[in-house]
Amino acid sequence: MAILALGINHKTAPVAVRERVAFSPDRAELVLADLMSDKMASEAAILSTCNRTEVYCSMADAIEERALVDWLCAHHNMPAKQLLPCLYSHWNEAAAAHVMRVASGLDSMVLGEPQIFGQLKRAYGIAQKASSMGPELGRLFRQAFTVAKRVRTQTGIGASPVSVASAAVTLAHNIFSEVRNTHALLIGAGETIDLAARHLRSAGVTRMTVANRTLSKAQTLATEMEATAIRLEAIPDALLKADIVISSTGSPLPILGKGAVEKAIKARKHRPIFMVDIAVPRDIEPEVGRLADVYLYTVDDLKEIIDENVRSRQDAAQDAEAIVSAGAAEFMRELKALEAVSTLKAFRSQTERLKQLEMQRALSALKAGEDPEAVLQLLAHNLTNKWLHTPSVRMREASAEGRPEVLDLVQELFGLNDFDVADKE
Repeated sequence: MAILALGINHKTAPVAVRERVAFSPDRAELVLADLMSDKMASEAAILSTCNRTEVYCSMADAIEERALVDWLCAHHNMPAKQLLPCLYSHWNEAAAAHVMRVASGLDSMVLGEPQIFGQLKRAYGIAQKASSMGPELGRLFRQAFTVAKRVRTQTGIGASPVSVASAAVTLAHNIFSEVRNTHALLIGAGETIDLAARHLRSAGVTRMTVANRTLSKAQTLATEMEATAIRLEAIPDALLKADIVISSTGSPLPILGKGAVEKAIKARKHRPIFMVDIAVPRDIEPEVGRLADVYLYTVDDLKEIIDENVRSRQDAAQDAEAIVSAGAAEFMRELKALEAVSTLKAFRSQTERLKQLEMQRALSALKAGEDPEAVLQLLAHNLTNKWLHTPSVRMREASAEGRPEVLDLVQELFGLNDFDVADKE
């Protein structure tokens, strides 16, 4: 059997193609059932995120790769000429290394991001429910999870924040000794603010206010984060209790001016406010940064931090790649050992059949009153002949055909050289 990883990602396909090839989570089990019904693969799993769609299979032959591509095109009603330029495929050890790189965040748009680990775990669970996860893919996924954990604990791949939102929350730790005791005001309700809210939540911040021009959008995020939703007009009042302010809107003009912030600082009796203006154009007037007890950072300030952290992650990625390579090699050794199990089972089964057949003959002879010693000698003679007949024929054929490596393998397999040494001793 061979392992295949086939798919597209943010590096090979534009979002328009990724959208068309994506599989919805609620239909994943049905999709796997459909894939398995076509008998292209003996095992299968699908990972589908906003940045990638990948199909992992255990199949008999590389010839089946094109059949899998055709299935993918047919399932999404997409012409092959449109999908083929975006596809990549990896086989066996390269496939194992790819899955481990994905699990470790080494193949992500944001190097080292941890979310992909959970997404891969969900893909594993769905394949188990669909009964498409067998011994080979199961071993691969478990090894990938182990490698990803090693990467996370043995390297600094995820130690430094590389998104604007995470960098903003990390900076807050430098201002407040106990971030979890702060109150955060989030201005806007887009993706960046959503991510900032999640980072704050992870940091232990439970008191949050979401302000947005459209109250319903603020309410959607606020409900999920157990926060309070307000309109932009209510920001001056919200500033009175806000220790952290993170703003990211599409407003062409500043939302927060120096006067409003100065008034809030006086009312707060000069308790500091940490502000991060992620918007372009800016949401907070630059003059606010000159106020005492206000720590104002712009997106450019965060970019310097992020660039440094990206360099740090890239250095850590070199160590991570070494862990992945070792993990992939280890998986292939285990896979080859797994292949030997079926051969050993067949060998034992054949030997057991021969033993049972000769035992029945011997027992019948003993019941008939034949001499026990003669029966035992015949039993040993017949077993030896039958066990050695086929190997003897194969060895003579190999010798006649000029294949001495077969004889060398038999010597090694049965330790015949060891017997020669023992005899000499």
